[in-house]
Amino acid sequence: MLAAEIEPAFPAGRRRSPRAPTAIDTDLERDGLDRALCRIVDLSLHGARLQTYQPLTRGATMWLTLPQLGTRAATIVWSSDFLAGCQFFERLTDGEFEKLLDLDATLRRDW
Repeated sequence: MLAAEIEPAFPAGRRRSPRAPTAIDTDLERDGLDRALCRIVDLSLHGARLQTYQPLTRGATMWLTLPQLGTRAATIVWSSDFLAGCQFFERLTDGEFEKLLDLDATLRRDW
């Protein structure tokens, strides 16, 4: 008789990496046509939750400007009124993630 333990590829829940709350004001570009202001309200290595002033369409590609890092392509994976979740085409490195969290903490301290 053989026995084996099976471990799921992802831990319980749907998240591949932890999320951190943020309040980073930035902008996004949709379909290469228009730019819109938004706020990153939480961030992970693989994506972000955005607060927007215009609704976003699920499945749309957009380019999110990350302060001090440049533009990052992402897909809208869910959208509800003026909140949306996006998944980056290329995940953030640990260093990029920490840099954004440090920037957010610095901006909050300066208020």
